[in-house]
Amino acid sequence: MRFAETLRVAVEAVRLNRTRSLLTILGIMIGIASVSLTVGLGQGAQDQVRAQINALGSNLLIVSPGSTTTGGVRGGFGSATTLTRANADALANEAVAPDIAAVAPVVTSSQVLTAGTTTWTSSVVGATPAWQGVRARTLAAGRFLTDSDVDQHSKVVVLGADTAAELFAGSGGVGQSVSVNGSSFTVVGLLAASGSTSSTSSDDDLAVLPWTTAADAVGTSATTVSTIYLEATSSDTLSAAYQEASAALSSLHDLTAADTADFQISSQQSIVEAATATDKTLTILLGGVAGISLLVGGIGVMNIMLVSVSERTREIGLRKALGATPTVIRRQFLLEATTLGLAGGVLGLAIGGLGAFLLPKLIDQPVTLSLWASAAALVVAVGVGLVSGVYPAGRAARLAPIDALRRE
Repeated sequence: MRFAETLRVAVEAVRLNRTRSLLTILGIMIGIASVSLTVGLGQGAQDQVRAQINALGSNLLIVSPGSTTTGGVRGGFGSATTLTRANADALANEAVAPDIAAVAPVVTSSQVLTAGTTTWTSSVVGATPAWQGVRARTLAAGRFLTDSDVDQHSKVVVLGADTAAELFAGSGGVGQSVSVNGSSFTVVGLLAASGSTSSTSSDDDLAVLPWTTAADAVGTSATTVSTIYLEATSSDTLSAAYQEASAALSSLHDLTAADTADFQISSQQSIVEAATATDKTLTILLGGVAGISLLVGGIGVMNIMLVSVSERTREIGLRKALGATPTVIRRQFLLEATTLGLAGGVLGLAIGGLGAFLLPKLIDQPVTLSLWASAAALVVAVGVGLVSGVYPAGRAARLAPIDALRRE
């Protein structure tokens, strides 16, 4: 019997036993849909974390001050005032750090902002014009700070999206006045929402002032800085920029190899790797649970095929008596099992695709279905059907024609 004819007979056998076939396909379908959605949720979580971290800036390094010790008690990182504007100027020198493209020192403080009768407590950032590029922020309206604003100590401010919404109730804000620590500032720009948040703060809740004006009006230091943001020339030079910044600051602070650094440098890559590792662990865990349902579906295929062999003993005997070889019989039952697995896989992927479309609307969590994952799931579904049909097919092929024809 030709392969095409064997395939036709196998598909016809699946069609004639609709209820049994549908129940078998259901097991495979649930397993594939579960695995597909689990992997998609894990990949979506990784993409979301990566996007939020990248919203901090491109190829970003963050230099924070060290810790203080008061009465024998050490404070956390950032509690000291070990970073200065001179440090930032040195890091901006191409001869000192050739792999650092831009430097943005900032001073931060929490202040009450007032617009008319509305007040809002926000993070006030004293920055330079380089801050916008290093932090990869875009403007929704107006302009950002200029060198002229810094030189002239201009009383201008650029507001984050959340801050502007709280102060002006969605009516914009450019050209209006905001009071900070008793001083009036003109809003010259609004930052576009970055979407980057933590459990305690939002990168969209801030007010950016020229650092010279912040020193005058808010009382921040004119010499020390809270943080220095560094932008590497490319993602490939991020590690080199890290080493250059560390060596330069160690030299400027007269640190030896035996000294504890009074600063800390963190990179996006380390944050991404830590978050991705956590998401991968959860994905593997949930994928293992979903894989169990796929295994159950495979056992269901084997059971159905064994029942099919038992019920069709006389048919098998008749086919053998008419000249069908054990190879043809084995191939027929393997094709039946593979057809069930393929049908379950296709339907499972369809359910997974529908879930990937609907779930983000219900749980506010992205689901990313990749082509390779879908292809792998389909191969697994066919493989489960094929492997599950090996034993029943072999059993059918070993039946003696005379014994099969005698069986009721």
